[in-house]
Amino acid sequence: MTKVVRASAPVRLDFAGGWTDVPPFSAREGGTVVAGAINLHARAEVRTGDAGIRLVARDLGAEAEAADAAGFERHGPLALLAAGVRMLRVGACTVQTDSDAPPGSGLGSSGALDVALVAALSAARGESLATRDIADLACRLESHEAGIAGGRQDQFVAAFGGFLRLRFHDPHADVQPLRLDPAFAAELERRMLLCYTGASRFSGATITRVMRAYERGDRAVTGALAALRDIAERMAEALVAGDLAKTGELLTENWRRQQRLDAAMCTPEMSRLEDVMRAHDALGGKASGSGAGGCMFFLGPDDPAPAADAVRGLGMRLLPVRWARTGVGPC
Repeated sequence: MTKVVRASAPVRLDFAGGWTDVPPFSAREGGTVVAGAINLHARAEVRTGDAGIRLVARDLGAEAEAADAAGFERHGPLALLAAGVRMLRVGACTVQTDSDAPPGSGLGSSGALDVALVAALSAARGESLATRDIADLACRLESHEAGIAGGRQDQFVAAFGGFLRLRFHDPHADVQPLRLDPAFAAELERRMLLCYTGASRFSGATITRVMRAYERGDRAVTGALAALRDIAERMAEALVAGDLAKTGELLTENWRRQQRLDAAMCTPEMSRLEDVMRAHDALGGKASGSGAGGCMFFLGPDDPAPAADAVRGLGMRLLPVRWARTGVGPC
């Protein structure tokens, strides 16, 4: 008998503290990340009862078939899907995924995909998991089963939704929802400019370089990571207080510290975008995710329209920003 289940999970904007959720820093010293979920989603569909296993990543234009879960390659565009059907076996099935976010955008789309996959595959197995269990399994899917380096903020934001302060001290994770004044959240949304530079980046190599430098005791890297954790704590206070100017200031401070982690953190496209946003009186901004390409987001002035036009003049794409109050769920 055929059974079809679907799940979706939102991606995020990481306001501050990204990189401090990545091991070994997060295990040895503990990290803090402040992030907000947005209404761009990763989706997963599992259809059971087919012959063999078929994997389809619609947004990447990739698909493959095998007789069983062990028959798929562990690398390439279908790596997460293959890891999912190995970890949460449902027998013969078709697994299809897609994402609203461009590949390599830095918006945590792979983490959101992890979460949607775990939710859909678990439901196909007849299991009903708590949100926290979905987040934990999604982290395990990416870091252990798929062997992809990275932190845990993406999976937790995708699972829980809303604005969160996440404190990590591996293996523990503390999830603290942030209660923003509705009028402030609406103003933040209205002014937010999420810019896709058109230069996708995949963060594994950058993450490896940075954490190797941390393990060597590189003072610039260790100092920057400690500063990023502190900025995240101050960002949580600014958001709850409804302080637009402070929020913008901390976005820029976070980005300045982040660039000290790796020489390739800021691309030429990102530098041009920063110059344009500064000329249009943006209150602040930063790269989304690990940097080195993908998206940047900025807190614009009271009238963000001229700045938005300037982004388009650079040949870059503006992505919509709507806060997602909820996380993973059926779709």
